[in-house]
Amino acid sequence: MLSFQTMNYKNIFFIIFLVNSLSVFSQTEIKKYSSADSIKINQLLKQSTDNFSEAPEKAISIAEQAKQMAISVNFQEGVAYALKNIGIAYYYQGKDVDALDYWKQALEIFKAIKDEVGEANILNNIGAIYFNQKDLTNALEYYLQSLKLAEKTKDKLRILTALNNIGGVYFEKPATHDKALYYFLKSLPLSEELKNNETFGTTAANLGEIYYVRNNDSLALIYFNKSAKAYNNSENSPYAYNNLGKVYNRQGNYSLAISYHNRALTIAEKLNGSLDIVQSLMGLAKTNISNKDFKKALVYLKRAETIAFKHGFSGELKNIYESFSNAYNQLNDYKNAYVYQFKYAAIKDTLYNIETDKKLGSLQFDFDIKKKQSEVDLLTKDNELQEADIKRQKFAKNAFLVGLFLILIIAINTYRNYLRKVKTNKILDKQKDEIEGLLLNILPAEVANELQTTGKAISRHYNEVSVLFSDFKGFTSFAEKLSPQELVMELNTCFVAFDNIVEKYNLEKIKTIGDAYMCAGGIPVEKEGHVLRMIKASLEMQEWIKEYNLNRISKGLNQWELRIGIHVGPIVAGVVGKKKYAYDIWGSTVNIASRMESNGEPGRVNISASTYEIIKEEYSCSYRGKIHAKNVGEIDMYFVENLV
Repeated sequence: MLSFQTMNYKNIFFIIFLVNSLSVFSQTEIKKYSSADSIKINQLLKQSTDNFSEAPEKAISIAEQAKQMAISVNFQEGVAYALKNIGIAYYYQGKDVDALDYWKQALEIFKAIKDEVGEANILNNIGAIYFNQKDLTNALEYYLQSLKLAEKTKDKLRILTALNNIGGVYFEKPATHDKALYYFLKSLPLSEELKNNETFGTTAANLGEIYYVRNNDSLALIYFNKSAKAYNNSENSPYAYNNLGKVYNRQGNYSLAISYHNRALTIAEKLNGSLDIVQSLMGLAKTNISNKDFKKALVYLKRAETIAFKHGFSGELKNIYESFSNAYNQLNDYKNAYVYQFKYAAIKDTLYNIETDKKLGSLQFDFDIKKKQSEVDLLTKDNELQEADIKRQKFAKNAFLVGLFLILIIAINTYRNYLRKVKTNKILDKQKDEIEGLLLNILPAEVANELQTTGKAISRHYNEVSVLFSDFKGFTSFAEKLSPQELVMELNTCFVAFDNIVEKYNLEKIKTIGDAYMCAGGIPVEKEGHVLRMIKASLEMQEWIKEYNLNRISKGLNQWELRIGIHVGPIVAGVVGKKKYAYDIWGSTVNIASRMESNGEPGRVNISASTYEIIKEEYSCSYRGKIHAKNVGEIDMYFVENLV
């Protein structure tokens, strides 16, 4: 698997299934016959298989012997498997055209003798060729045919391989990620059933990648953790750990991100996996850049650059140079920033040329296939006619090239100017969108707009705002039973669910403090009905916790006990601080809402008398008594029961 280290690492996991499928298929035993000839053919095929990676030419020679012997005794199954082995040996040499030619010959024999297992194997192998050539349409067609036959023969390992390969094709384009998700999810339980940790870890990692690009960090973390557990510190574990670090870095949990990248680095160094080492170092560098520790980031980048340059990891070097330029720029070291920006631009152009060469290679592949399928006899002409024709063609060609050259110079200059303008506009638009997105993520839209327009946000007084507080009873003792990572994941799952509920009822999340969650209604824009929406949201939070606990109980885990308190009254709201803006609210209403929560009971919503007066026509409530609030006096409390 690690022989593919020059490739983009995410795509290794698609290729793993292709290569594994080849290896598994090549080891499929043909039917044992009693004759000495069939036994000898089997032995030759086994010898051929053993030489695929180390001596492919020898593997071809031995498979040719097996083919000739099988032909001489009319052993069609042996002929088919010999052809398949020859194709695999060519595949290992990178000779896709030759591999495809032999596999198609083998496919015809498998069809003729009605060997559906062999046919499914070959169809999958042919799909691998087209996938490598980026001909996704043909790759998908062959993988689907392979899946159909594997399901017919109930060959679970082949079904699993085909499902993952199909998912790999759909993962190539963002527009088909939904389909990739479907096939990866379908293969996941099959991996568990077959107890194949390698394929399970790979499938889980691919699912994590899909959820990561969709910005669904909760599910991405779940599947990357599953992948890491399945790999169990094996050679693929650094990929899973680095992905976990990538997610936590995006979430701003830098200490946890660094922990996972260090874990990946330790395993990679132990196994001497050069690409894994570079990617782990890059993860550490990017996390430190995010954490504004640019000097430490430079240390990791220099280590990564040395290894990547030694092994020719061009794609990684591009990312390294870009990060170098960014870090030096932040440190106001503009000289080094320029040097690495220049290196970044140069290697980017190199990678573009490599990609262009690949496309040309794909065109050559198509041409060679057509050439092999149909050889055309060329008509010859007399030497004098040929020479005259060549002279005319040469003159016309030269005249055409001169004209084309002049046109190209004009076109290139025009196109360069156009690209320069487009690039500048894209950079400006991207920066504007990033700034606006960041503001909207931490401030209400109205407040963010005020900040962008005037450069400041004025604090406002509101006469009637509903304020909700929640926290988990016995959180401290509960937390002592979990690891830091498990605790953060649990809280994140709950708070993401609360965020969705708050957004659903058009309320405003204020902040979280430890295990406490705070939101408000009627701000920053005063809207009627916010109190009723707050009650609905609170009841839905309690209902969500109940369902979540049912799942935890089924796994033998402790339950979360949620208390919620609500009060309605006047508050002051605004933006505080010079750095790291935060939208917050103040006033006795906030304190009373907190008292409502602390005097509530798990699973219930405890509200104040002022809240009760607003909702009593809509909800039945049970009176609970009074509590004393500082500077306010005695306040009646009620539990919300149900709709009237």
